[in-house]
Amino acid sequence: MSRKRPTIADLRARKGQGQLTMLRIFSIEEAEAAEQAGIDIVSIPPELLTHPRYRDVAPGLFSMTGMTHLEYGSRDDYRRFAAKMLLAGGDAVYCSGGLETVRFLAEDHIPVVGHVGLVPSRATWTGGFRAVGKTADSALALFEECKAYEQAGAFAVEIEVVPVEVASAISQRLKLLLWSMGSGPGCDAQYLFAEDILGTNRGHMPRHAKVYRNFAAEFDRLQRERIAAFSEFIADVNSGAYPEDKHIVRMPDGELEAFLSRIG
Repeated sequence: MSRKRPTIADLRARKGQGQLTMLRIFSIEEAEAAEQAGIDIVSIPPELLTHPRYRDVAPGLFSMTGMTHLEYGSRDDYRRFAAKMLLAGGDAVYCSGGLETVRFLAEDHIPVVGHVGLVPSRATWTGGFRAVGKTADSALALFEECKAYEQAGAFAVEIEVVPVEVASAISQRLKLLLWSMGSGPGCDAQYLFAEDILGTNRGHMPRHAKVYRNFAAEFDRLQRERIAAFSEFIADVNSGAYPEDKHIVRMPDGELEAFLSRIG
């Protein structure tokens, strides 16, 4: 039996009652695994949300999708995109744009998730890819930014690489849901990338990431097996070991004689 997919009202009602789990996933296989494991929230690319099997394999996942403010055109463009995603079965859209864009979407009752702290698409403004909010002034600015998101109509924000004390203090003071990526356990959900959990990330491993499996080693093993199998095929063709009689079709003798006589 499939789980009931949580609504925004359900998520809000859980605030302060423990943490939810959240993943960034990229494939239909990861979606199915997240559903069967009991993950609560996922962030997914638009092409996965619109996959014809997505809601068949992931009926109970609260699913957010979106684009950064660098990828869409006007606010109207983003509203049309958001409407398309909600009609496809999405539950919320991610928006890294300005507060006026968030307000523009929220006024049409589109569920919007913002982003504070280390926001990759605008990291140059906060000093690059590093923690945000380590001073009293910058922590206060984060608090004010979260309040502004709440007032603009966002129901949640990703809070990325912020000191645990700051994220916890903000969460305690706002109704806004805080989804923590490297910002500690005082928020409403813990958010990791599936590629880090599964060990497929071959690049930089963030401090907050935790590896639970080593899929990269298995993929390497499978690649070696692919190469070996292809090499064996080449050797069989060169030696005549392939094809064997069981791999081919033969004509009845009488039909073969008639064919050969007709072609001279």
